[in-house]
Amino acid sequence: MPDTHALLFKTLADPTRRAIFERLCRDGEQTVGALTAEAGISQPAVSKHLGVLKRAGLVLDRHEGRQTHYSARPDALAPLTDWASRMDGFWRARFDALEDLLTRMDQ
Repeated sequence: MPDTHALLFKTLADPTRRAIFERLCRDGEQTVGALTAEAGISQPAVSKHLGVLKRAGLVLDRHEGRQTHYSARPDALAPLTDWASRMDGFWRARFDALEDLLTRMDQ
């Protein structure tokens, strides 16, 4: 698995980061303050999570005066969706082969 996949999986494994990313996907661009108000954790903790998301390429930041606005990059999930599609094909083929084997065994 390429490093990109590992980085994305590791980044999204944290439930707080995943929730922040999902919120940005759902609600659009948000300031750190707005994200903090809903996150249930401190502003420094939210900022740290946003930094991890940014390093993984999952969010973009835009500075406006003293505020930083963050937006999600759902297209950055493409490597994971491609990987999941390949795994889907792999497991479907395996289960089809198992089903054929079990059918032959029952005859």
